[in-house]
Amino acid sequence: MEAIYRRWSPVVFTLALRAVGDHGDAEDITQKTFVSAWTSRDSYDPDKAQMSTWLVAIARRRIADTLDARRRVRALQDQLQQFADPDDLIGPDIDLGDRLMLADEITRLEPDASAVVQLAFYDDLTHEQIASRLQMPLGTVKSHLRRSLTRLRNRLEAGHAAS
Repeated sequence: MEAIYRRWSPVVFTLALRAVGDHGDAEDITQKTFVSAWTSRDSYDPDKAQMSTWLVAIARRRIADTLDARRRVRALQDQLQQFADPDDLIGPDIDLGDRLMLADEITRLEPDASAVVQLAFYDDLTHEQIASRLQMPLGTVKSHLRRSLTRLRNRLEAGHAAS
């Protein structure tokens, strides 16, 4: 697997970088591609496809997963943005209960994830600024944000459906 990684990781990384345009995401996709290849190595059949074709197919699925996750994060960010600006409290159409519920849910996240979400939405920092401030790898910041937004959406949707 080490030889395969050395040989094909530059190809997978380049493919990912061209597709997503972000160095950190391309690194994550490359890692996920080879982890997937390792865990599904028993399914590889050299009679059906060359190693490069098999790896590129896995990479394309990981790229699609990343792009889908980005779309979901953007949609959640758009939804949460209405709660992010403290100046919105002045407006009569903002539900203070919703704002308090969201703040409470953010505090229930694991500490690192909560810090990332707060910096992203309340301080309006970029991923790179958050990574620098918290001294975290950029990919970790993005992962925390993506997972946290999904958890918040699931919790808030469940809470909204119950009311």
